Amino acid sequence: MLPNTRKRKLSILVHLLGWIMLCVVLLILSPLSWRMGEIELPVQFWWKQIYLVGLLILIFYLNAWGIVPKFLLKGRNYLYLLVILLGAVLFYALIFYFEQFTQYGVKMHELFNPDKPYTGKRWVPGDVFQMLLYVISIGLSTSVALVEKWQKDEAFRGELERQRINTELSYLKAQINPHFFFNTLNNIYSLTTLDVSKAQEALLKLSRMMRYVLYENQKDETLLSKEVKFIEDYLELMKMRLSQKVRLQVKLDEPKEDLVIAPMLFLPFLENCFKHGISSQQETEITISLEVMGDTVFFETKNAIFPVPPESPEAQENGIGLVNTQRRLALLYPDKHRLKLGIDEATGQYGVQLTINLA
Repeated sequence: MLPNTRKRKLSILVHLLGWIMLCVVLLILSPLSWRMGEIELPVQFWWKQIYLVGLLILIFYLNAWGIVPKFLLKGRNYLYLLVILLGAVLFYALIFYFEQFTQYGVKMHELFNPDKPYTGKRWVPGDVFQMLLYVISIGLSTSVALVEKWQKDEAFRGELERQRINTELSYLKAQINPHFFFNTLNNIYSLTTLDVSKAQEALLKLSRMMRYVLYENQKDETLLSKEVKFIEDYLELMKMRLSQKVRLQVKLDEPKEDLVIAPMLFLPFLENCFKHGISSQQETEITISLEVMGDTVFFETKNAIFPVPPESPEAQENGIGLVNTQRRLALLYPDKHRLKLGIDEATGQYGVQLTINLA
């Protein structure tokens, strides 16, 4: 609302300054150019100048608010040109009859040619100048109307794009949430057959994480410090199911309190580590780090790749979490993020490197 109000006030100010400049030219500069103001002009001259300014203002807004929207913007170009030509004829007629009514021609002739009889012959340069003012008024008002139409269309397209992005983001987050619930509950289910106390502790941590999901994930942004705390809880939950064969290397920086980020952006990458990087038979290592430098976040994960059993629920997900996160990053941080993921041929590990500028 405030930006629109500012734009409206600025538009009114521009129009007001434009008409003030026109009045200065017609009512001050033009008379002063005649013998540097030494001639005392008749009152009919000032009446005509004021009348001319009023006509030009009327023509400007009549064209911008009426003729252009009704004809030009609806593709009736030839009809628009016809109306403009008829308007020029009407404009000239109104000037002509006003001069006749006020005896403008007689008074101006007596001023500049007192020794010659008045014949009623019009001063052609004056008529040309007045018609030029008509053309300028039509041209400027048409340009203003077209620019305003373009701005409205651009604002409408921008609003549609924002609505589309918000709808898509809501859809993506709705897909991420069940994905997260499913994986975590599946982990806790596996713990119930091994250690009931650990499963109870895991449920307690999960309830705290669910509060974050339910409240923070509904927002467009959350504090990075809260996101880091969520990651810590998630990793603690994952540690409960890890065997001695898995070494977990974690380094998480403490971010500034004023940094904000879209919630749950890192979760799919973390899930991917534990989904593919754990083996019950081989020793493996998972590395997770999050560094904060100023307004920039560097997130990195490394893990080995082990095949997921085809009968497991994870095998049916088909990487939906990673795909959705990549789409969210593209929508939320189109020019402020860099994501690199894939298998390192030298080590055979799968790595994720994500950099986000939160400025």
